[in-house]
Amino acid sequence: MSSKDSMYSWHLSLRVDRPVEGCSMRSHAYMYGKKLDDREYDKVSSNHSKICREPPPNHEFSYRWFRGPTVEPCAYEGCPRRTSFSPHDWSIHALGGSGCSLQCVSTQSSLYKATFCNASCFVKAWKTQYTVQNNVPQGRSMTPTRRRTASYAEDEDIRSVGSANSGVNSTASGFSGYNPPGTPREIGVPNTPRSIYDNEYWGEQSEEWVEISRDQIYIPNADDVGRKLKVEAAAYSLESGELLMHRVVKTDLVLSRTPDPEKRAFVTSKPAGGGGARFRIVTYNILAEIYATQQQYPHCDLWSLSWDFRFQNIIREIVDVGPDIVCLQEVQADHYESHLYNAMHEAGFEGVYKQKTRQSMGLTGKVDGCALFWRRTKFHLIESYSIEFNELAQRQVTQVIGLNPRSEEGAAILNKLSKDNVAQLVVLELAQQSMASRSNREPMNQVC
Repeated sequence: MSSKDSMYSWHLSLRVDRPVEGCSMRSHAYMYGKKLDDREYDKVSSNHSKICREPPPNHEFSYRWFRGPTVEPCAYEGCPRRTSFSPHDWSIHALGGSGCSLQCVSTQSSLYKATFCNASCFVKAWKTQYTVQNNVPQGRSMTPTRRRTASYAEDEDIRSVGSANSGVNSTASGFSGYNPPGTPREIGVPNTPRSIYDNEYWGEQSEEWVEISRDQIYIPNADDVGRKLKVEAAAYSLESGELLMHRVVKTDLVLSRTPDPEKRAFVTSKPAGGGGARFRIVTYNILAEIYATQQQYPHCDLWSLSWDFRFQNIIREIVDVGPDIVCLQEVQADHYESHLYNAMHEAGFEGVYKQKTRQSMGLTGKVDGCALFWRRTKFHLIESYSIEFNELAQRQVTQVIGLNPRSEEGAAILNKLSKDNVAQLVVLELAQQSMASRSNREPMNQVC
């Protein structure tokens, strides 16, 4: 390659979370380019990269989802996961702390090519295996291979890289002259060998994959439980419509809907002497996604920390409780707009939100705060106030204590008090107001 010629490596990243029935799955696709120098030209070895003469143009993605056949998750007959796809049975704890499945590769064993969900099931099954005489050359290892069963999808698209009419073939794909197939936009691509969903293409003659969606987001249903899904992301040039790159990933087995939450023991206050209106209040800290990391919660499966998974359970429990007023903490700003407000509004609530006063964590909306909801048939909003404790701390130091906030003592106090916390205060009025009576001559129709 001439030093005067600029070359770029194109990369396509595609990720999806562990699928669970009823929980939204979003395809996270990202395409980017990197300018190469002479030393890096021969180092682009990823199956999901290609080398071109120009940086990636402005592009958009199209998506396709496919459902796979029913599979046997574990060859050990005594394994509970052969018939159960409950998230509890498939947690890392239930699997013995391992995220790996194993496959027997001993050609002389009756368990040859059998797959097991964890090491414990393999050891138990090995006690029942017997030797099979065959003429297969004994060049294989007798050690079972491990397959990672992570919360994210596994790559199986060794041919998912390429560009129609790009002029430069990918040196990493290992398939010279290969062009990806057409996609939902139905743009013709010349010299396409055969569909990536042709079972012979993947060496899976016995498997059948059925297309189920062409949206970026897919919500697994009961028909998907116990099966794997595939998602394809294809990047197209906005200017020419040319297919630039595409990639396919296969998910882990779809888990079933989580069990209903346990009934909580509610604390009911005794009626006040005045005989006023009765209503139910619930409060939850729902753990903002920006804090739900495996570093902070190493005992939790990654898929169980995902916001879409937890959101479904949170809403189910709130609705099951049947509250009149709901107070939520650690509500992420973008999730209030995209998830919580709409779900609570459909459940019959109206609400207000106040985010913390600190800066967002990298992206807009990545700040948590407080949300307060009330049942529309029970209350009407009269007044709403937001409290910023940083501002109160500033007033406390300057006006009450009388210190200069820039002084050493004043700065030390502000450092202790200023935590970006906020609070909400609302005045609600009963939709059906209580009438005066002999026992309650001045009924209270407002609550704060």
